[in-house]
Amino acid sequence: MAVNGSAPSSGLIVSFGEMLIDFVPTVSGVSLAEAPGFLKAPGGAPANVAIAVTRLGGKSAFVGKLGDDEFGHMLAGILKTNGVQADGINFDKGARTALAFVTLRADGEREFMFYRNPSADMLLTPDELNLDLIRSAKVFHYGSISLIVEPCRSAHLKAMEVAKEAGALLSYDPNLRLPLWSSEEEARKQIKSIWNYADVIKVSDVELEFLTGSNKIDDECAMSLWHPNLKLLLVTLGEKGCNYYTKKFHGSVGGFHVKTVDTTGAGDSFVGALLTKIVDDQAILEDEARLKEVLRFSCACGAITTTKKGAIPALPTVSEVLTLLKGGA
Repeated sequence: MAVNGSAPSSGLIVSFGEMLIDFVPTVSGVSLAEAPGFLKAPGGAPANVAIAVTRLGGKSAFVGKLGDDEFGHMLAGILKTNGVQADGINFDKGARTALAFVTLRADGEREFMFYRNPSADMLLTPDELNLDLIRSAKVFHYGSISLIVEPCRSAHLKAMEVAKEAGALLSYDPNLRLPLWSSEEEARKQIKSIWNYADVIKVSDVELEFLTGSNKIDDECAMSLWHPNLKLLLVTLGEKGCNYYTKKFHGSVGGFHVKTVDTTGAGDSFVGALLTKIVDDQAILEDEARLKEVLRFSCACGAITTTKKGAIPALPTVSEVLTLLKGGA
């Protein structure tokens, strides 16, 4: 499938981390206790990214652990149905697949309550990793939730190291979920503990404030997160688009005005689009005009994802993105 008029990508993008079930209230703007019912929506940021890639004609695989239960096998089935390679998935007989109850406030933003004590994804061990799959990645993408507890933290570090040694581009979206961490300080410390390994980092405006301790969303604040090996730093600004920073240039790309229903998965859709575009042509990261075009495409993907409930059902196809791009911002 052509991506924005170009040839389909052939490089493999491997996503590492958690996949879970989000239970989203059938009615927006109510607390969890007040919700009359819930819609079952597959989620988990790394899994969302993997499916975002295949929706856009790219090649992806998912590495993680699910419960050997109905939900776990359902999620593995969803990955396969969406064309994601699933030979990096393990099943745990002793722990359940993670669940999250997500309240949608009236403005479409979210609040989370997690059921993980422990969930299967937290129990992935380094020995269970499919190293051949990881070594075949052109891009290796991950978040920070897998850093919270052992043994998954060690599995994460090993996978990252193996991917880097094999020459993969490392992509990091911290995807901050404070309720899962023991404290804000611990979250900040662990998120930053792997900061300098990444080639591409994407943070939201909220994450920028959290990591820098500043309430300013400006260039100085963003560049305080720069490290010498970084090729691209992105700060997403919701409907306002994103700011981008490279060694040689920086700037911003505007967003799209759509009717937002649920922001779940918008950042993952953005990242999936970006990675699909650069996996076979990393020179884009050094060409500002081409990078801006790719980021506009990525912003369109993020915008479309906010127009439906749940992440995976809302991830767009190329034709949907092109329709929005042709319609203008």
